[in-house]
Amino acid sequence: MVIGDWTEDRLLDGRVLLRQPREGLRAGLDAVLLAAAVPAAPAERVLEGGCGSGAAFLCLAARVPGVNLFAVEREPALAELAIANAAANGIAARVTVTTGDVRDLALAESLPPMAHAFANPPFWPAGTPPPATLRARATHADADLQAWARFLAAPLLSGGSLTLILPAARLVAGLAALDAAGCGAIRVLPCWPRAGVAAKRVLLQAYKNRRGPSRMEPGIVLHEGSRFTAAAEVILRDAAAL
Repeated sequence: MVIGDWTEDRLLDGRVLLRQPREGLRAGLDAVLLAAAVPAAPAERVLEGGCGSGAAFLCLAARVPGVNLFAVEREPALAELAIANAAANGIAARVTVTTGDVRDLALAESLPPMAHAFANPPFWPAGTPPPATLRARATHADADLQAWARFLAAPLLSGGSLTLILPAARLVAGLAALDAAGCGAIRVLPCWPRAGVAAKRVLLQAYKNRRGPSRMEPGIVLHEGSRFTAAAEVILRDAAAL
């Protein structure tokens, strides 16, 4: 696959330069929210599964200077674009992008130990794809959510966090995937488009080899009228943690 046309965009109020394909699934709100939810600290190693052109790990690097990032992407052209984006943002020395598939557990086990892992995985079972091939590969799974969770959990240190962002309709499947991967004490954070409206996205965070009750967090309301809420603004523009 060759990406013949891309756009140059900015995230986090200009902190992140992102070149991404003009067609297909384009990075935006989900990538920023996901990165904001990862509880990484400087010098820790963090793994992203299915990084695409790198939007989420670039946002994480902008918030947590000195973090060491590892990413796996199955599309070679997107992996190359992610590497180029890391260089354009001045963090190439701290980013390793590998072309591979999350169904390859041997690849996961060959990675160094990770403090955290995260992904915005393809969330719908394989079936009728959306029109654009790149979009289909980003949203319709060949590997199910359990395969994603197993891959991400494999190199995690005991107690390390695993964070996913999913459509709210896939909440039950996401909880089951985290449990099957040996991750517990799950936190669920709903993302409401507006107050009084059902959540469309949920962030799930669990911890390897940790058991305990699941917890529903207060969540975040993203819009008020035609504008982002103040709580959303500090994440989307000021690179605050979620």
